[in-house]
Amino acid sequence: MSARGYFVTGTDTGVGKTLFSAALTRALARRGLRVAVMKPVASGAVRTADGLRSEDALTLIAEATVAAPYETVNPYCFSPPISPHIAAAQAGVQIDLAVLKSRYAELAAAADCVIVEGAGGWLAPITPAAGMAEIARILEVPVILVVGMRLGCLNHALLTRESIGVRAANFAGWVANGIDPAMDCAAENGRTLRARLGEPLAEIPALERADALPDLTAAAARLMPRS
Repeated sequence: MSARGYFVTGTDTGVGKTLFSAALTRALARRGLRVAVMKPVASGAVRTADGLRSEDALTLIAEATVAAPYETVNPYCFSPPISPHIAAAQAGVQIDLAVLKSRYAELAAAADCVIVEGAGGWLAPITPAAGMAEIARILEVPVILVVGMRLGCLNHALLTRESIGVRAANFAGWVANGIDPAMDCAAENGRTLRARLGEPLAEIPALERADALPDLTAAAARLMPRS
């Protein structure tokens, strides 16, 4: 079986990409798969005795069953919580897509599945000319869209889906994440997205605890790589 990868993007920052990615990693691992994780680019990291560390990357690593050096999982890590292309410019670093492809290949060689989490939204820049979409393109992996269910999500979700198609990326499905439990007409918004995007891979309700992970057993069964 060759490794299967998924690139997890979102309608915006803070919509639950890490939550979904970690939960999917856990669910796939429970089905007996060797699961690796990758956070190609991260900003808003904290400095530790081991160097800069992204909380998102560490959350993913905690669920992975394929061990890898931190620098392989998160090749580009920046301290300020700003757009990666600005953070990289301030640090005097040029993000190299070839490096990201090489790190992904290392992870894929030891795994059945690799969960790759983007930063920000689908078109978030990482260099003056490239963005998150280009990472998914060079890795040649299907894209999962996490939709933060809140006011404005319809426009953001439909624009992102259209852009995924324009870039000829393989769309693996979408996830409805209930980040705003007080959202007006949540059911109506959900029906609109179903009509446009199809049935979601998962619907994640608002969680009572920030550190809780939803059960994505059903989604993992649909996304398991086939031999």
